[in-house]
Amino acid sequence: MDIAKRSGSILSYDPNLRLPLWPSEDAARSGIMSVWNLADIIKISEDEISFLTGADDPNDDEVVLKRLFHPNLKLLLVTEGSAGCRYYTKKFKGRVNSTKVKAVDTTGAGDAFTGGVLKCLASDASLYQDEKRLREAIFFANVCAALTVTGRGGIPSLPTQDAVQRTLAEVTA
Repeated sequence: MDIAKRSGSILSYDPNLRLPLWPSEDAARSGIMSVWNLADIIKISEDEISFLTGADDPNDDEVVLKRLFHPNLKLLLVTEGSAGCRYYTKKFKGRVNSTKVKAVDTTGAGDAFTGGVLKCLASDASLYQDEKRLREAIFFANVCAALTVTGRGGIPSLPTQDAVQRTLAEVTA
């Protein structure tokens, strides 16, 4: 991460907390936070907020901003499952709803969401500075996640860009 940071890369971090993979909760918290301040973009879930802050209210924007937003962070995303996502930047914060689907298997939803955001950032690196474009990118990512949960398995159910574009056209028409 240090080398990537020095080379000017934008670093994205999704801790994807899996406690059974760690020797203890303290080790998990310490390991996750050891690279926290290097990331430019962080995606976490509501459960991860509570875990990382010591059970603080995951819906309290002040908790999120005071405890998890760091000076070098460009974008903090908090996924909320079918409810969508909250976002925080240095300039603004808000929430973007998702589209409603019938969930079959939630495996891979967070990865699909993150992939959707990063796909949008790859074509517009200043996205997090324009709230309208950021909200559109987050909705795109929400649709990626929503389509993923309609199938079984994290990898086989990842949608194509065409499938996401078709869904976006349907829900925004």
